[in-house]
Amino acid sequence: MTHRIASLLTAVALLAPAAAHAGTRDAIDLPSGPLGEAIVALSRSTGASIRLTDPALWQKKVRAIRGRMSVEQALDTLLAGSGARPVALGGGTWQITRAEAPRPKLIPVMVRETDVASPDIVVSASKRGVRLADFPGSVSVFSGSEFGTIGAAGSDAIANRASNVTSTHLGAGRDKLFIRGVADSGLVGQSQATVGQYFGDIRLSYNAPDPNLQLYDISSIEILEGPQGTLYGAGSPGGIIRIVRNEPIPGRFEAGLTAGVSTTAHGAPGGDGSAMLNLPVVDDTVALRLVGYASTDGGYIDNITTGRKNINRTYTEGGRAALRIEPGSGWSIRLGAVIQNIHGDDSQYADKDGPPLTRASIIAQPYDDQYRMGEVTITKDLGDLRFTSSNAFVRQDIDERFDATLPGEDPRLFRQQNHTTLFTTENRLAKPMSNGLGWVIGTSFLHNDARITREIGPVDQLSPAAGILNTIDEETVYGELSAQPIHGLTITAGARLTHSRLAGHAIGDMIGMLPADFRGDFTAPTATMQSPAYQTVQDFADIAAVEHTRSETKLLPSVSASVEPTRGLILYTRFQEGFRPGGLAIGNNLVRRFRSDRVSTGEAGVRYDRPGDDAFSIAASVAYTDWRHIQADFVDADGLPVTTNIGDGRIWSFDARVAWKPFPSLRLEGSVVVNDSRLTRPDYGPLQFFRLVATEEKVHEHLPNVAELGGRIGFDWQHRLGDYQLNAGGWARYIGKSRLGVGPVLGGKEGDYVDTGLSVRVGRGGYGVTLSATNLLDTVGNRFALGTPIDVIRNTEITPLQPRTIRLGFDAHF
Repeated sequence: MTHRIASLLTAVALLAPAAAHAGTRDAIDLPSGPLGEAIVALSRSTGASIRLTDPALWQKKVRAIRGRMSVEQALDTLLAGSGARPVALGGGTWQITRAEAPRPKLIPVMVRETDVASPDIVVSASKRGVRLADFPGSVSVFSGSEFGTIGAAGSDAIANRASNVTSTHLGAGRDKLFIRGVADSGLVGQSQATVGQYFGDIRLSYNAPDPNLQLYDISSIEILEGPQGTLYGAGSPGGIIRIVRNEPIPGRFEAGLTAGVSTTAHGAPGGDGSAMLNLPVVDDTVALRLVGYASTDGGYIDNITTGRKNINRTYTEGGRAALRIEPGSGWSIRLGAVIQNIHGDDSQYADKDGPPLTRASIIAQPYDDQYRMGEVTITKDLGDLRFTSSNAFVRQDIDERFDATLPGEDPRLFRQQNHTTLFTTENRLAKPMSNGLGWVIGTSFLHNDARITREIGPVDQLSPAAGILNTIDEETVYGELSAQPIHGLTITAGARLTHSRLAGHAIGDMIGMLPADFRGDFTAPTATMQSPAYQTVQDFADIAAVEHTRSETKLLPSVSASVEPTRGLILYTRFQEGFRPGGLAIGNNLVRRFRSDRVSTGEAGVRYDRPGDDAFSIAASVAYTDWRHIQADFVDADGLPVTTNIGDGRIWSFDARVAWKPFPSLRLEGSVVVNDSRLTRPDYGPLQFFRLVATEEKVHEHLPNVAELGGRIGFDWQHRLGDYQLNAGGWARYIGKSRLGVGPVLGGKEGDYVDTGLSVRVGRGGYGVTLSATNLLDTVGNRFALGTPIDVIRNTEITPLQPRTIRLGFDAHF
């Protein structure tokens, strides 16, 4: 748990208002237990920014204190006899160091966490608590408090803060996320997402869409760019997004709530609310933390055919529970559960050539996403080692309906249900970097079932269509070692060995299906068999097999180095690989096998951020990605989603982020992302088979859903008005041009728009009122060039931005 507490402490310390004064006396009530948790509680109750520079202090046991005192008095009392002492850095910022450590220079600072983070930040996604200064890669860390007062916030809120993260915007609970241009396509089929998503140490999904968990009561968000195959295995070729949650705090009662109402231009009103309780169950050994929430998005699309207004209303409700048990002797047990339901009354696309924010469709296209997760996490401290066992069971059910009406015909409906179950267990032993050495070794096992069933036909008389079931078992052993042969130089190497067993079979009746063991000659080839894509009997037999099993073993190496030539300046280089296993998919009423793909990335970068002096910081990186046998989801000749391999590609990517504080209360930041992607060697066979391209037709070179250019600018301003704290922030983000897919069928253009936001909060103590607005320019734009896959060939649909929305909210923490 050390790495979680480190990230939590840093998030709280960096976001806390810098105007807290040492002389102000506050009501203090701190629990006994680890120093880290006491510091979290002290930061929340006083608004002080408090940093820990020595990871060994995070688990130091301290006694409970209670009374009315200043921050300095509380720290002195808390640290008495601990071997550590507080140091005032000025501006309400404190640093806790070893008693024998030299006193740092006093510099008035106001520290705030952002995507260009302080070197004191610990990257807990490294699985061994690596300092950012020692982490050889591109990483962004956001404080969870940035999401806590804005109401309902899911993956879109992350993308709004990180210019390197994009989403397909098919609808909350069925989107795909992309990082650094590693994007396959916008449809959701049987391929894994290119981004691994984690809730603490628990994997949220395997090959299901983004569940869009709401970010209430979150400690921080970590984004690691590029493939993370060594530590995270399959399904992370683009990177990972890790949500670090607030842990239950033993021996302390704590509560919080948020509530808000919103109004959307050209649409209906909405509302949101959440509540959190931290309950001490047994003294300082057992605590329960509960989170519940619900929200309604009023909708803003009108159907001019049926006359219904604001048809795309969306409802989200969910909750989390975590029971933490501290039996002593270094043991910690966490039992947790997550439940969330999303319901959309209709899809959120509009007609490109119709009146703004309208469409003409005959039938409604509702969808549902139900997500369930249960977990057991056990940790044991063994001196400077930590053992962690993370175990979880996940189920996600998605029920989608699409308008399949053909021109001039009666209304038809296409229904697709995606049922995914995942069991995962991981056990690792880690040693944080100390005395020039740090390492982690671990094993994991994963079992995932992904079942897709389909129906199509008249609205009141649907008929079963072809379905598919893919099952995978993964057994893995991995390890990573970091060493510092000389001061300022860190070298890291690791590898992951994964053995996968894949199985799949068709569900329901198939048209044109051959027996799985067919190996004979065709006496009367069909038109499909005569396609230039399949010249041999063996080729077509592989395509037509209704059942398929195979095993494969993958070795994913990694090597990196970082050097700190001067204090605060980090140079690094890194090589890493990632992969996604193959499986079976249905296309043109045939079962077809798609292959595993593999990503190799080389990266070099620089970071500058002097601890104790955050007036200026910068981070930049350039990366080259080689992508073999790219898996992508498309539509077949009948307009139904299908997964296939489209060939080999490469991506050059560059990103830069800079932050500047012209004076202590104002922070300015900007970022830019440039992607140059190419499909260097298209696989024309599958593309022609699924009628995505004609025989001699040139394939569009750019990879799908990869914007060539993106950027973000923003500001944060803080001001103290007596007992009140004023915080204001705003941002503008540009999403560049991209295409839905390859070939003319999926050649719809998307992107090329600017999104904006502004928020002002006035607070006193643990209470605050927030007024916020998004899409200030009321831009329509096109976030995703797809409405219903059945109609994608006409390229007449767009997904507009949510119109200008204003929210008034209230939050409290006590």
